[in-house]
Amino acid sequence: MSFSASPRPLWGPRRRSLLASAAGAALLAGCSGGSESEERAAERSAGDAARARAGKDSEALAARYAAVMSAHPGLAERLRPLRAEVVRHAAAFGAGDGRTASPGASSAAPDSVSASASASASARAAGPGDDSGRVPADEKGAVALLAGAERKLADRRAADLLEVPGELARLLASVAAAGAAHVYLLTEGDG
Repeated sequence: MSFSASPRPLWGPRRRSLLASAAGAALLAGCSGGSESEERAAERSAGDAARARAGKDSEALAARYAAVMSAHPGLAERLRPLRAEVVRHAAAFGAGDGRTASPGASSAAPDSVSASASASASARAAGPGDDSGRVPADEKGAVALLAGAERKLADRRAADLLEVPGELARLLASVAAAGAAHVYLLTEGDG
């Protein structure tokens, strides 16, 4: 098989190819110059906001546990370990100290959540269908309230996983799984 030579000598690229390449390179350099660092800053900012929200959510849940334990002292032994976990979750998210916590910070003391938040949350008793933050008058309703709060929070955290950077996503996944386990422990034997 014979190949015929091109009528034009192949000394180098054509002028159009060079112009198109130069224009493409300039366009890429112009578009990516600052946007990469801006994307990282936006991702970091979104991660910080998600971490702060998760910490506040854990603090609020710990206060709800404290309110139920205050209103129903007979449940305290059953709920104390679950509340301690929730407090450790809040510490892992950096709640209460105004900074981001490292994964090793999850060993914080269980009583580090604001006492005033738990005291104010424990002030009232409500009917079984009330989701206003009041503690139901009966123990079964109070435990169901906690299980519902845990379930909502675990579901929200699972949904947030797709929106946050890697390390925070792993922490959210772990805490969401713990929340799902809490739901199971709270509803165990209710069926």
